[in-house]
Amino acid sequence: MSASSAKVSLTGIKPTGEPHLGNYIGAVKPALALAQEYEALYFIADHHALTTVRDPRLLRRYTRSVAATWIAAGLDPDRVVFYRQSDIPEIFELTWIMSCMTSKGLMNRAHAYKAARDRNEESGKTDLDAGINMGLYNYPVLMAVDILIMEADVVPVGRDQVQHVEIAADIAGSFNHVYGDRFTFKIPQAVVPDAEAGRTLPGVDGRKMSKSYDNTIPLFCDEAQLKKLVRRIPTDSTPVEEPKDPDSSNIVQILDQFAEPEIAAETRRRLREGAMGWGELKNQLFEVLNTQLSPLRERYNALMDPDSELDALLAAGAEKARKRAVPVLAQVRKAIGID
Repeated sequence: MSASSAKVSLTGIKPTGEPHLGNYIGAVKPALALAQEYEALYFIADHHALTTVRDPRLLRRYTRSVAATWIAAGLDPDRVVFYRQSDIPEIFELTWIMSCMTSKGLMNRAHAYKAARDRNEESGKTDLDAGINMGLYNYPVLMAVDILIMEADVVPVGRDQVQHVEIAADIAGSFNHVYGDRFTFKIPQAVVPDAEAGRTLPGVDGRKMSKSYDNTIPLFCDEAQLKKLVRRIPTDSTPVEEPKDPDSSNIVQILDQFAEPEIAAETRRRLREGAMGWGELKNQLFEVLNTQLSPLRERYNALMDPDSELDALLAAGAEKARKRAVPVLAQVRKAIGID
């Protein structure tokens, strides 16, 4: 499918922490694969991060880290459009315009807002909106504009994020209903990765790998730290010579995602036959991870250098993104009577 005829896919990445193995398997790799099927756009949602990240030093670092991660993982800025949200001023003007097309009731039903109010109720607070900022409340409108201004056809999201795309479609429909004879937005659709592509990984404590659980294995940690974290993954006390169930092993779940299929299959056979102990399995996982991640780590560290080409790549991406955004906003301004 040629780029000119391909549908447009948009992926947003919020810079709220250092990348880990779970991010790589569950989000980065599936999203990068979309470039084979769609005209792919990827952006760093740095303004979205302001709902929680208030340290300017951290926000700058996380933003650069996200950009460096995706490029190190295989994103080719020459083949796709890769940009920072904050570099596209048209997004924020259109956000106000689309806010005026959005019902408050729609925002009241947004999952993140409802969850925050539920937490306040469960904690016994009488003001259910305590601690909720307008950034969180208006978050779905900004996300809708991220999608609509780039005229995306599809948006890959997890199942818990489908509502955001539905809200974007609803807001676009409201605008089209009022101004459709002058300008019409595309109605986007959510694309949910299949079970394998969107697989989650266990963390070093056995629970889902997540920054909120503080149980992650950072994607670009050094060899010593990587080995230390792999050794922390819990196992039972089954002796080396006893058969073990590979399907119940968190280590095997991670190995399956990084090792060659024949290596993973051989490991499973040896575990079932009692020919491998947990210590040897952890050593194998470390070696597999270190072999695969070492070139990514080297590229990432080079990009994170203040004098690297990273900022130039983002600037070039912003220029390409604005070539899409500027005409859309111009048509919207004309449609609503501000031109």
